[in-house]
Amino acid sequence: MSNMMRLAKRTAVVTGAASGIGRAIAISLAQRGCDLALADLNEEKLSETAHMASVHGVRISRHLVDVADRQAVAAFPQAVMAQHPGVDILVNNAGVAIGGTFDEASEEDFEWLFDINFWGVVRMTRAFLPLLKQSDDARVVNLSSLYGLISPPGQTAYSASKFAVRGFSNALRHELAGSHIGITVVHPGGVATSIADSARVPKNATPEDIAQRKARIKKALRMPPAVAGEIIVKGIERRQSRIIVGTDAKVLSLIERLAPVSYWKVLTRLMPRA
Repeated sequence: MSNMMRLAKRTAVVTGAASGIGRAIAISLAQRGCDLALADLNEEKLSETAHMASVHGVRISRHLVDVADRQAVAAFPQAVMAQHPGVDILVNNAGVAIGGTFDEASEEDFEWLFDINFWGVVRMTRAFLPLLKQSDDARVVNLSSLYGLISPPGQTAYSASKFAVRGFSNALRHELAGSHIGITVVHPGGVATSIADSARVPKNATPEDIAQRKARIKKALRMPPAVAGEIIVKGIERRQSRIIVGTDAKVLSLIERLAPVSYWKVLTRLMPRA
């Protein structure tokens, strides 16, 4: 196996491919000649992604799949194999957010988020592992977050799910050591996606409060998704086990490593509005 992973004439399954980082990853893969099985629930935007990637002359299939639906995920590999010769890369990118503190977040919202952010990753990995095992060079790419490295207040559900993705990915990497399947876990910082707009909010929050919270989050989301997608795909080519996307994520992860218990005090001193 060479040091670099060859992506041309491979097939990648990408969830959450209708927009943001998922779309950017799909396009960066297509630029390298990688065929795509794109999954999302937004049919219109999924078609847009497929159209954008199709200029690179790769084979593309579109699939309306809810990663929180156990039956839909179990049936998904068969649908992919009907249109592709095999699967070499699985990108578990689909994700959602909820705003508010632990007291504000309902148990129902917490479970909704975990069903997508964590169980979606687990279900997809379980469904596609048999196909990945048939590849001579395969990789599972799981999107965690900067909040899978640090845990800000107001992010109990999201941070818990992204730490779970990180732990799952790391343990699976150790289990698959010596096989043809590599595991990459990705920690993006502030990427300008629509995750803040689509986040669930506390039921008792006022419209003004919601608008303020979303504006505050969006201010930190600066990196264009296309830049993030290219960083991630380059990391896949290099077989990186961990990809930290963005200077903000790199700096904050370093501070957390230096002060694993008190890093939040350090950050609030450095950035009073953190």
